[in-house]
Amino acid sequence: MKKNAMRGGAYSAVMTAVVLAILVAVNVLFSALPSSSTEYDISASKLYSVTSNTKSVVNALTEDVTIYWIVQAGEEDAVIEKLLDRYESLSDHITVEKRNPDVYPTFAEQYTDGTVYNNSLVVECGDRSRYISNTDIYLTDASLYSYSYSTSFDGEGAITSAIDYVTNPDQPVVYTLTGHGEGELPATFADDLEKENILVEELSLLNSDKIPEDAACLIVYAPQSDISEAEREMLAGYVEDGGRLLVMAGPVEDEELPNLYGLLEPYGVTAADGIVVEGDREHYAFSSPAALMPDLAESDITTPLAEEGYYVILPLAVGLTVGENTTSATVTSLLSTSDAAYSKLAGYDMATYEKEDGDIDGPFSLAVEASYENGGGLIWISSSAYLDDMYNAYSSGANVNFTMNAVSQLIGESETLSIRAKSLNYNYLTISDSVSGLLQVLMIGLIPLAFLGAGIAVVVRRRRLQK
Repeated sequence: MKKNAMRGGAYSAVMTAVVLAILVAVNVLFSALPSSSTEYDISASKLYSVTSNTKSVVNALTEDVTIYWIVQAGEEDAVIEKLLDRYESLSDHITVEKRNPDVYPTFAEQYTDGTVYNNSLVVECGDRSRYISNTDIYLTDASLYSYSYSTSFDGEGAITSAIDYVTNPDQPVVYTLTGHGEGELPATFADDLEKENILVEELSLLNSDKIPEDAACLIVYAPQSDISEAEREMLAGYVEDGGRLLVMAGPVEDEELPNLYGLLEPYGVTAADGIVVEGDREHYAFSSPAALMPDLAESDITTPLAEEGYYVILPLAVGLTVGENTTSATVTSLLSTSDAAYSKLAGYDMATYEKEDGDIDGPFSLAVEASYENGGGLIWISSSAYLDDMYNAYSSGANVNFTMNAVSQLIGESETLSIRAKSLNYNYLTISDSVSGLLQVLMIGLIPLAFLGAGIAVVVRRRRLQK
């Protein structure tokens, strides 16, 4: 019996050692794997995941990229750390290195003259680099509705944009037309262009013989006076020969723009006089029939917004009517009003939103696209004010996203780098006092008692079987 006991004990000891060895080996194996293979992102906003846009950019890398993480010891941000682990796991060309400002006090000075905060980044490839401040990673926006602030995380968008910038010295150039009282590009739209590594230059056709060959697109934003006949012919020829034109032009007070709108005539598109007003309550916002919420057509520009439930808001728009196209271009309506819409001939002088004699019946298009097989084309949006930061905020960013999709379509970017920031605001579950009391009884009282009763029943049953 002693021998059998010793054999049993030895066998148990050996098996325990084997099991422990297996567990240690498995732990060592899993610890060597990247976090992307061992962790699953279950956060509502996918805070720890990267999009297909990032994977497309990273997988195409042929040069080594170094991401310097400027952070003091013990002050590492957990979200940024996991995100950087994702980038390292996606490509062997990406390396992450920490730079403690206490150890390297002058390191960041070669990349920026501004204040350097903890958990900032520098992305470098060869002699090209970009500094990413922590304030560009954690964004704070004021809410126009509740007078509060919302915080979002834009680490992926900032890092992927920086990687694309340092590895691609040839970035697209977009020109903005000047000389007709054009408005300055709104801050949010300009920031998104910069984030997508699109260079913006000004261009006056009054002292230019032609549009520069390096122009990926020409933007006409909020002109206050008409272009000349010579400019109209130059722009029309530019589009027909393969150029791309984006026009954002709404109604102008006490001014007509016949030459500018003449660009649309060959495509069978005509502009109605006045300002469009909606008669359908589901197609306007803020109880203002002139703040239009148009229907989105199916296209590469609008479908991403429609799938996520976003609405574009166009205030003070000109109604466009699509008729017979006399060119070889394909004309598509992107945004359209309801059948109840009409154009108020009084324009800025309108005293009522009600339909009056002489007002023009809809429906209207509010944005059209004309595209040629040679790559040329234009996109026309019949409002100037919709890109203002206020209206963009009202649309939850849909106005700028729509325009960025249009720019990407025109310049031929199949993979846009406009990666949306991820909200860090929590949605709390609000319950009544009666429901709260019921949950407390269940969690603290009934469920523990149920487990206790089940345990007692098992013990009693086993003792009865033993007897």
